This record gives sequence, C-alpha cells and structure tokens, in this order.
Amino acid sequence: MTDSSQKNPSIVRRLPLLALCAALFLSGCSAPAPDSGDAKNPVSESTRLASVTEAGTLKVCTTGDYRPFTYLDPKSGEWSGIDVEMAKSLAKSLEAEVEFIQTTWKDLMPDFTSKCDIAVGGVSISLERSQQAYFSEATLDEGKTPITLCENVEKYDTIKEINKPGVRSITPIGGTNEKFAEANYPEGEIIRFEDNNTIFDEIIAGRADVMTTDASETRWVANEHPQLCAVHPDKPFNFSQKAYLLPLGDDEFQEYVDQWLNMSKNDGTLAAAEKPWFG
Repeated sequence: MTDSSQKNPSIVRRLPLLALCAALFLSGCSAPAPDSGDAKNPVSESTRLASVTEAGTLKVCTTGDYRPFTYLDPKSGEWSGIDVEMAKSLAKSLEAEVEFIQTTWKDLMPDFTSKCDIAVGGVSISLERSQQAYFSEATLDEGKTPITLCENVEKYDTIKEINKPGVRSITPIGGTNEKFAEANYPEGEIIRFEDNNTIFDEIIAGRADVMTTDASETRWVANEHPQLCAVHPDKPFNFSQKAYLLPLGDDEFQEYVDQWLNMSKNDGTLAAAEKPWFG
C-alpha cells in the first residue's frame, strides 16, 4: 500500500517551499530587502551622473586637432570647436566645471577609459569602439569623402581612382581615416602623418595628393583653404555617424546625456555651437 506522496512526487518537492512560506507567515516577516545604506554609509554610486555632480568636475577627453569639432590653440592654450562648446553645455547642466584632457586618436580609447567621463571631438561610431565604450545618440550623419586640390577633383572622385599606384593618400595616425585608407587603397601609397592640424598643408605643398576624411571636415577645410575642394561631400563613399564616448555599462549617465543632447538639438544649443563653423 502506498501513501499520496509516493503517488504524487511533486507534493514532496513542494514541501520545503510550503514550510518556508509558513515560517514567514507565522513570523510576520518578509524576505530581506536589498541594502540601501544609511546616512553614514550610503551604498556607493557607480554612475558618472552621481560622481560628476559630487566632484563638480566633468573630465572631457578630446584631441584638440580636429576642427570644426575640437581645437587647442598652441599659442593661447584656448579650446574651441563645436564639441568643445557642447561639452561646456553638458557640464553646466550638471552644475560642474569642465576639464579638458588632451589625447591623440591613437590613445583616445585608453585615455578615455582611464581618465575621463566623456570623450568628444568628432568621434565616429564604430563597432570596435562599441566593445569598449557606450556611445551617445548620434550628433551627425555623414561619411568619408576626398579632399584635394581643386584642379584635381575629377581625378580623385572615386575609390578606384584613388586606389592606384603613385596616388599618395595622406591620413592621420589612428582613428577611422587611417582604417578607411588601409581598407580601400591597398594599391596606392598611404602617407601616415602625425600632425592633424597641418595635414592639409601637405596637399597644398604637393607632398600628398588627396586625403579621405569625414565630409564635415572637408567642408570646413575647403572654406579655410581656397586651394582645396571637398569632393562630393553630399554623396560620401560610406555612411557614418558621430557621437560622444561614454563609460561602458553606465546606463544612467548614457540616458542623461542622450536626454540633454535631444534637448540641445531642439532648443538651439547645438545650432549655436555649429554656426561659427558651418555658417
């Protein structure tokens, strides 16, 4: 003869759970809530939203060599650029001071992850960077396009024309411009140049033929140097977006920056930052 528990093994499996529930009911207690800390020992905040506000300083990594987005004047030490102004606006919204930390394109990611709360300055969204950092929502849609002497626009208006032996493509070291040149111009000559502030002078001086960079930069450079012309900036070779680098895993800070950026796009803040450069 068998009892009901032998006929129905699920009853046996439910016994420990029923006993626990009964004990909780009789004691009038519930399961313990997560520790929320107290006034003397609050739970530490992992979000930069809290730490930046508490410190009163927003640390911003930027190269200072990529106008119209970021520029550090070597004589005056003054910062300027679209993203420089936007970083100041973000800091103000957090009631914090802004501290700019200069980096290079080659060292952008390690410097950002070890020293900064945000990185700005014409940073292109890439899957490689997305493995190490969050991105804000996009600030600009564009793509890579050539810039060259105005007399040579028709000579270098396709990838095929640039990807030829003897064609000298100049590019700054590190960043997406160098990666684009390596991927698309294996048959041409790639000149890697250290100083992004003077790189276009190499084309004017005849030491390089063409540079492929972001359409926004070609527009600004063509405006500054009458000898140079942007090649079809409205129809770039590819599609890319610019955004701001944010700490990986920090959802609260990303949400705050995205909301601030959305408001800035609609209340005239971004337009005011762009006007001196794009008109």
